[in-house]
Amino acid sequence: MRRPVGIKDVAGAAGVSVGTVSNVINRPESVTEETRRRVLSAIDRLGYVRSESARQLRAGGSRILAMLVLDMANPFFVEVASGAERSARAAGLGVMLCNSAESPAEEAAYLTMFTEQQVRGVLVTPADMTGRNIGMFRRHGIPYVFVDRIVPSAEGCSVSVDDVAGGALAVRHLLRRGCQDIAYVSGPMRLAQCQNRREGALLALAEAGLPPGALRHVEAARLDVAAGRDAGARLLGMARRPAAVFCANDLLALGVLQTLYHAGIRVPEDVTLAGYDDIEFASAAAVPLTSVRQPAVRLGEAAADLLIEETGEGAAGHTHRRIVLQPELVVRASTLSRPPC
Repeated sequence: MRRPVGIKDVAGAAGVSVGTVSNVINRPESVTEETRRRVLSAIDRLGYVRSESARQLRAGGSRILAMLVLDMANPFFVEVASGAERSARAAGLGVMLCNSAESPAEEAAYLTMFTEQQVRGVLVTPADMTGRNIGMFRRHGIPYVFVDRIVPSAEGCSVSVDDVAGGALAVRHLLRRGCQDIAYVSGPMRLAQCQNRREGALLALAEAGLPPGALRHVEAARLDVAAGRDAGARLLGMARRPAAVFCANDLLALGVLQTLYHAGIRVPEDVTLAGYDDIEFASAAAVPLTSVRQPAVRLGEAAADLLIEETGEGAAGHTHRRIVLQPELVVRASTLSRPPC
């Protein structure tokens, strides 16, 4: 294999010193136009790409933000990452995107890698509710921002959506449709999002004078379509089928919808169905899905902005903050085109 082209190769090809090549790359205004053209021509001809690790050692800091999300197969996190990348690019930074697959073990491995790579900072949607992973990571002094979850202490920033309010929005809507026999399909309850959305659902039931036991709960192993299909089968296996189903995200809801369809159960005529996140597929489903919309792009932008502020030139004046965004209910056919429950 050919060795990488180095700065010395460029200097030799251009007939200048290594220092001059460095000036062309980092301080072009300090070099004459003729010299700059000669060096840039050599760079283009040789295909030279400067070493970011070497630059990082000299400058004392990375230009890479790491981002660790629960599931890159979920379009919601794709939108969040898009927002983060937009803010990072405006600041001249890049984003390294990784997927914990909802696994605390995977999360720990990635946080260790981020420490070894000395990234500038980390945007993380935690998979480990105990805080052990973040506790170990925090000791290395790398700044982080929690995304889609409130940071449990004053030691970091967070940007989240009020999931309690979101869960309440969905179930209040189902109750207004006359549905009092409601099932909640969640992902793993060790995830804060699943806990908070259930809390909101229970709050809406309490407002209506209904006991917590009125909400039947099906906990799925994951937050994806396949898990939603399994949850749908469990709902159909109940002695009394629920009149309405609220799912902790749209992928679960789409899986439930598939199972109901294949069993000949009509949505919304036989079962009313609502999801969460309002991903693009929600409106494109065979039965357009009522969903709680999260401002996903704004979520990513705001989180990246906080991290950039904390790691930039004004870091000395940075104070940790919690930003909580508000969800909204988007009503579609899956809860409307039917008589009241």
